[in-house]
Amino acid sequence: MGLPTHKDQSLMNIAVIVPTYRRPKDLARCLEALKNQTRPADEVIVTVRDTDAETWDFLKEYNHESLPLHTVTVKVPGVVAAMNAGLDVAQGDIIAFTDDDAAPHPDWLEKIEAHFLADELIGGVGGRDVLYQNGQLVQGEKKVVGKLQWFGRAIGNHHLGTGEAREVDILKGVNMSFRRAAIQELRFDKRMKGTGAQVHFELAFCLALKRAGWKLIYDPKILVDHHWAQRFDEDRRGNFSDIAMVNRVHNETLILLENLSTLRRTVFLLWAILVGTRANRGFLQCLRFLPDEGFLAGKKLQASLQGIWRGWQTWRQTRVENMQVDGIKA
Repeated sequence: MGLPTHKDQSLMNIAVIVPTYRRPKDLARCLEALKNQTRPADEVIVTVRDTDAETWDFLKEYNHESLPLHTVTVKVPGVVAAMNAGLDVAQGDIIAFTDDDAAPHPDWLEKIEAHFLADELIGGVGGRDVLYQNGQLVQGEKKVVGKLQWFGRAIGNHHLGTGEAREVDILKGVNMSFRRAAIQELRFDKRMKGTGAQVHFELAFCLALKRAGWKLIYDPKILVDHHWAQRFDEDRRGNFSDIAMVNRVHNETLILLENLSTLRRTVFLLWAILVGTRANRGFLQCLRFLPDEGFLAGKKLQASLQGIWRGWQTWRQTRVENMQVDGIKA
């Protein structure tokens, strides 16, 4: 049975949130793509840092007559503050997110809306980001996308997903949307480390919806072109930064410790320290890459272990604070 088109049922109101920082040319491409949607957005919210003169100058001159464009000023660094600022003002029944360096395909919102209309238990919908690095298309196909394995390994692959639409555990920030009724007062986690990208911010948000019983759908046919652009923080994409790696591992560790059972939490910590992944190194992964990376492999292991330790510390501190609050309430 096919998904209904927006003509089959009454329309849902759709808001699109685009966080941006110092990338006006990329933002222009994104906004032009939103102008060309077969199912137009009811509201487009661009969140802009107060110190971002380049973007403010661009927006003053940009012709947005065909877009219901609104801007929100953000005074706190990082994507979490930007996206939360957008959520605070968005009015949509569906709230969609994309990045300023992405260009949604013309049927992006139409296909997103169709999924929400088809099943009232769907809380989130995402799709594939067709990824370009240095102008070159990243090739490949993956069947397993957006899954959290029982021992805590998070699998992404959103940019390589193929096949039919299916339920997943995790959506990707560049191409995701949520039902307002599902997220209600939910906000992105302010404890995420980083001054810009704050990698893994989506993880806590998505797992909270899963715990509440909502379905998350990944549909590879819901497409955005994702042109990896320069970041203006410690995470420079493709170039190793120990600070960026510590932050990334901290964020993932914190979220997983809060969402796994006691047994799974213990197994996760052992696996992360002893094994790890290509991105987040444990001892075995360090040995695996040692012949090719040499000294760099050791630096990545050190950064990963530091990130795990800091994530554990933040988790423990949060537990203590929550227990104190509960004690006061009691």
